[in-house]
Amino acid sequence: MPDAVHRVPGLVLTDHRFAVPLRHDRPDGEQITVFGREVVGAEHVDADLPWLLFLQGGPGISAPRPTGRSGWLARAVRDYRVLLLDQRGTGLSAPANRQSLARLAGPAAQAEYLSQFRADSIVADAELIRRRVTGGAPWSVLGQSFGGFCLLHYLSVAADGVREAFFTGGLPPVEATAEDVYRATYRRVRAKNAAYYARYPGDGALARRIADHLGAHDVRLPDGSPLTVPRFQQLGMEFGTRPGFERVHYLLEQAFAGGAELSDAFLAGVQHVVSFASAPLYALLHEAIYAQGTATKWAAERVRSEFGEFSPDALRLLFTGEMIYPWMFDADPTLTPLREAAHLLAERGDWPTLYDPVALRGCETPCAASIYAEDMYVEREYAEATAALLPKLRVWLTNEYEHDGLRMSDERVLDRLIALARGLA
Repeated sequence: MPDAVHRVPGLVLTDHRFAVPLRHDRPDGEQITVFGREVVGAEHVDADLPWLLFLQGGPGISAPRPTGRSGWLARAVRDYRVLLLDQRGTGLSAPANRQSLARLAGPAAQAEYLSQFRADSIVADAELIRRRVTGGAPWSVLGQSFGGFCLLHYLSVAADGVREAFFTGGLPPVEATAEDVYRATYRRVRAKNAAYYARYPGDGALARRIADHLGAHDVRLPDGSPLTVPRFQQLGMEFGTRPGFERVHYLLEQAFAGGAELSDAFLAGVQHVVSFASAPLYALLHEAIYAQGTATKWAAERVRSEFGEFSPDALRLLFTGEMIYPWMFDADPTLTPLREAAHLLAERGDWPTLYDPVALRGCETPCAASIYAEDMYVEREYAEATAALLPKLRVWLTNEYEHDGLRMSDERVLDRLIALARGLA
């Protein structure tokens, strides 16, 4: 039964909570609660619409909270009854964080628990939920970024449950290792840095001045944690979004607004980017989403040694991107209590295989994917190789958008994907 029904302009929202097994191989064992929010256009409340499941990017980021009928959701509710799923460990779905994980016996128990929060478990949750909300009928699935990784697993193990599949910046490598992924990512981030400094040439000297200041002083963010040069370099995470260059530039230009010291406004802005307070699971499982039968062993940290230009001491400071480093679990107070569990996850070598190339080659589900030519987070080469496996997939390759194209495009990206999957474009 639904928990609550409320309205925002143009939409009716219904909250649902579902009990699912923590481990799907032990269905009678520990249960957790997964939250989903049903969204329907106000004019379609009683209509018999097909369902669209939305899988958010991440890992470890909750589904969007609608405030009105806008963006891609405005397009979706014209055709569908949408379920915005908080993937397990996020939002209201058994949130995994330092407070909730403290109840477990120790780091080993925490790591074992967290091993159940990858795409395979998320899809198993979705299949249980689908049968409860659709009466067993297949539903359409929209996967953004990591949500697309989940969707590809879905097509590998339960394609009969998917009526249409829409990928946005979310076609993962099927067989590449975490090391392969990060080598490609460092190259892509290096190119983004070059583009950033070409747009804002004065920021090279400014970034170096900030780094030198950090190297000579004990600088603390508002939460009391240290701001080191490697943490400052994390600002490059912003480079993968459409307004990312501007966000970093405007942040840097106010760095010394208070004089010789770094300004409070600058420090607050940096903390907003580098803190994992809102998504600790992102840091804990980011490398594990690429693991299939092998340990990642802090792949991003190891591969970084191959790219000396990312050294904190480089004359032209380069910002890093979507990489998780072990020192983050010493620096970020929301991660520090989970440091030992993170190291155990990095050493875990028995991760199940996520994708089945044979099943994907035989998949008859109509699919459409937007591949962003300059995507900093999902390597184009790997995305195109994965797309070639799916016989019913139609690709829209574009350089008009960055990785956040779905969010930044209003209705256009989803509208194009729906048309492609249905053979109308």
